[in-house]
Amino acid sequence: MTDTYSRKEVLDHAKQLADMLSRTEEIERFKLVEAKINENTKVQELIKKIKAMQKQAVNLRAYQKTEALKKVEAEIDRMQAEIDAIPVVQEFKEIQLLVNDVLQLVTGTIAREVTEKLIESTGGDVLAGETGSALKNRSSCGS
Repeated sequence: MTDTYSRKEVLDHAKQLADMLSRTEEIERFKLVEAKINENTKVQELIKKIKAMQKQAVNLRAYQKTEALKKVEAEIDRMQAEIDAIPVVQEFKEIQLLVNDVLQLVTGTIAREVTEKLIESTGGDVLAGETGSALKNRSSCGS
């Protein structure tokens, strides 16, 4: 018989895993690049301007000022493109994608492993993706 774990034990291990992930090379690089972004006055000024223009756009949309809204949205797009062209922002977006990929890899691995363990523990067919109870049910229905 295999060990069983309480929800608390599993969550404690999840916290351990989260702690390990927070110390990976990718997360460390993310922190460094984020700090560079926060210290970059040009980026911060553009972000502030974009936020102000987004508030303006919300008001224009509420009052159905479509022509003015189009101009404000075009200016927001222009400023966003300006931000996106800054090398540290490009680096930040790349590391964000990398961190996201790592997190998706971990969650996908956990989900796949849990599913396989469930199938195996019920005497199912991993290749077919069916638990033992699904196989038994199918064979008894065919009788």
